[in-house]
Amino acid sequence: MLNLTDGYKVDHRRQYPAGTEMVYSNWTPRSSRMQGVEGVVFFGLSYFIQEYLVRKFYTEFFNQPKERVVSQYKRRIEGYLGKDAITYEHVEALHDLGFLPIEIKALPEGSIVPLKCPMFTIRNTRDEFFWLTNFLETILSCVLWLPCTSATTAREYRKLLNNWARITGSDLTFVPWQGHDFSFRGMGGLEAACMSGAAHLLSFTGTDTIPAIDFLEQYYGADCEKELIGGSVPATEHSVMCMGTEHGEINTFYDLIVEKYPKGIVSIVSDTWDFWKVIDEYLPTLKAEILARDGKVVIRPDSGDPVKVVCGDPDAPEGSSERKGAIQRLWEIFGGTETKTGHKLLDSHIGLIYGDSITLERCADICTELALKGFASTNVVFGIGSYTYQHVTRDTFGFAVKATFGVVDGEPREIFKAPKTDNGGKKSAKGLIAVYGNGPNTPTHFRDGVSWHEEGLGMLKTVYRDGQILVRHTLAEIRERLWITR
Repeated sequence: MLNLTDGYKVDHRRQYPAGTEMVYSNWTPRSSRMQGVEGVVFFGLSYFIQEYLVRKFYTEFFNQPKERVVSQYKRRIEGYLGKDAITYEHVEALHDLGFLPIEIKALPEGSIVPLKCPMFTIRNTRDEFFWLTNFLETILSCVLWLPCTSATTAREYRKLLNNWARITGSDLTFVPWQGHDFSFRGMGGLEAACMSGAAHLLSFTGTDTIPAIDFLEQYYGADCEKELIGGSVPATEHSVMCMGTEHGEINTFYDLIVEKYPKGIVSIVSDTWDFWKVIDEYLPTLKAEILARDGKVVIRPDSGDPVKVVCGDPDAPEGSSERKGAIQRLWEIFGGTETKTGHKLLDSHIGLIYGDSITLERCADICTELALKGFASTNVVFGIGSYTYQHVTRDTFGFAVKATFGVVDGEPREIFKAPKTDNGGKKSAKGLIAVYGNGPNTPTHFRDGVSWHEEGLGMLKTVYRDGQILVRHTLAEIRERLWITR
């Protein structure tokens, strides 16, 4: 476990001033590369505490023989920095203690946190382990930036789709299914897929990332037998369509619609060879069978420009399906109803999902173009994949752990950074921190330089101390907290 840090941190304990007794740091989103984001969703700390501070530290460190963990650590560091580069009595002392002498005070997960406002603070609880606070910075940052970023991104999608559903008179209860997580295969490893997929499910219920459901049951008290965590529908992939051959593609459609899935929702990828042939020939031919089903056939284009495929290409030939777009053509074939705002809503037996290279901007463009053409936004389900969830970094919201307070020889020190060569984005808070808000779940601002008494009166509450988990959050609580103001 002690290897889960940046190499330069292994000897920081000797670099602090002699007599250092405490290091107090915070985790804060400092900036935003997303336009119009009102705040960043706090998510993932409960997982980090349970998995890293408890399970991994006990399994791989405290519950192992001291001689083994010290010798393994010494072998790694001497191979890395050289013989006698550091000493190891601090590792032995931590093992002898038997727990992490750390306190974490945090906002409730699911809180929407203003930029530059700390989400949690972390400090050592025993003087001799002052070095441990920022020793944990690397793994903290590595694990937590992604779930916070994905949860915020998903919320932006949900806000956008909620807004367009209202504008076009659509059913808001459908919106949780309108954003579907397609990102699993494109994420940076299984842990990233689970954390990001779980973050998606804070705002939506559609997912193809099954392990994200396991993640929420294991770490966030969810129970699929008592609540809807996430779900999906039967759907094809290109290998299925290819195996039926190009010549027999319409027979594959018929077999899926009539024989294999005579009721319920089935999604069929439709661009294996010629998407517009599917629209113009196969669907009119199968119209009666589709309308006779007790359920919906969902057509899935999967290549090209999403906006042009769904809404129409103004540069395509006049009167062509390409110029009209998939939604207009489905309306011409199957018809439908009108919403209370007069926007067209496809017949309930037919639908469309698009999941290739979707971004927030493209999602907004599609909803806008559909509305301009008189169609409801809920005619389309969006597959939100790694083009959204993997095209981010820690700097998307400028996440950082920074020390703002310390104690040296019994003397409190309010510390901060404010680089003159920076534009102000890296300037840290100073001293102890208290977060305030409107009610228990809506942080609005913070004050730094406060007393210990005032620090204890703010919204930051102890969730972990000296090896003990003191607060656990559930998926249901986080969802309610996140959407209480929707």
